Amino acid sequence: MATSGSRFTMADFLGSLHDTVRPGTARPVVVHADELAPLPADQVHNPTVLAIAGLLPTATFELFRQTIPPGLSSDMQRHHHETVHFVISGSGHSEIEDDTEPWSAGDFIYTPPWTWHRHYNDSETEPVEFLTIENSRLLNLLGVGRRQSAGLATVAEARARFKEEQA
Repeated sequence: MATSGSRFTMADFLGSLHDTVRPGTARPVVVHADELAPLPADQVHNPTVLAIAGLLPTATFELFRQTIPPGLSSDMQRHHHETVHFVISGSGHSEIEDDTEPWSAGDFIYTPPWTWHRHYNDSETEPVEFLTIENSRLLNLLGVGRRQSAGLATVAEARARFKEEQA
């Protein structure tokens, strides 16, 4: 059966679907908090702490626990993948291109592909904790994953630095 192209037919595609789906065998099904692997600080490019649930056998998405210390922020970055942050605790705001949006515990923050963005912890005393979910594994498998960091810059500074890459 052709999955695309001139030999693809809807009848073949629909005929290949089955009523029964066997349970997946990928393991582990649980990664405990003490099994999260911190990313080396020199590879993060900002003062946040990222710990990846790398033992999970996900094929298309990545999961992180991200901590932004009090009064600090992530770096100004953009990437080809989509990202959703679930705010576990704390409050702050995000710059996503020309928008600035406040958020707090229980909120979700969506970062569209290839948009300059930076997340700020507005508290001087409490850290922000995120559950970060991104489809970077899928894009990396397809060979189209890309990420740029402008460091602790503004959107305007990032655009100026990478002006040759503006659409």
